[in-house]
Amino acid sequence: MEYRCIKCGFGIKTLFVQYSPGNIRLMKCDNCKAIADEYIECEFMIIFIDLILHRPKAYRHLLYNVLFQENVSFEGMVWKSAICFLLLDAYKSLLLERDSTQWGSSLSFSSFGWICSKVFMNVFVANFLFLCIFLLAMRTLLHTTIELSRCRELLLAILVSSYFKVFLMAMMVWEFPSLVIFIIDLFVLSSNIVAIKVTSESAMDRCMGACLCAHAVKLLATMVPQLWSLGY
Repeated sequence: MEYRCIKCGFGIKTLFVQYSPGNIRLMKCDNCKAIADEYIECEFMIIFIDLILHRPKAYRHLLYNVLFQENVSFEGMVWKSAICFLLLDAYKSLLLERDSTQWGSSLSFSSFGWICSKVFMNVFVANFLFLCIFLLAMRTLLHTTIELSRCRELLLAILVSSYFKVFLMAMMVWEFPSLVIFIIDLFVLSSNIVAIKVTSESAMDRCMGACLCAHAVKLLATMVPQLWSLGY
């Protein structure tokens, strides 16, 4: 896949010319005449801050100029990101389960194993429905062709833009109210919308509708087993 200008998204053959080790010249975009990707010379922390600020050019750099290239193990990246995504979702569900049932020291190993297996099953089903609804929304709302290569790009964009889930790990060290989990989910949703807008190059309202539908179905699929266990 060709590189992209991070400002206008126009395709470009190369981002820089290297004359000697450490001596490079950044190329300009033929469309907007600006430097195609200035993030090449930036530290990772600057890129990460711009990702948190939801700047589309940071997402173009990460997705098109880093992850979608042939020298990156695309299949391995998708699988590793999907495993991390599911594990973090399972950890989030365990946190909510702990707050709702008030685990005590008397909880047996078999009971804990049953809770973990139930949580992992619910997470798998919820994310499967999320993926189905998301692809359907991309097909109907964004009129995107659902080919295998295209599906992998969209899936990787969703997985990578869900990096806010990593902040759940802080709850292993510090005690936070359950409201923090839902705030993280909102940040994940907004980040997904920006990533899909950059990847699909569609209107913001359509990208927002596609992501909202998928996340709403996932939330519903996650809440139904919990309400069922409470007897509602």
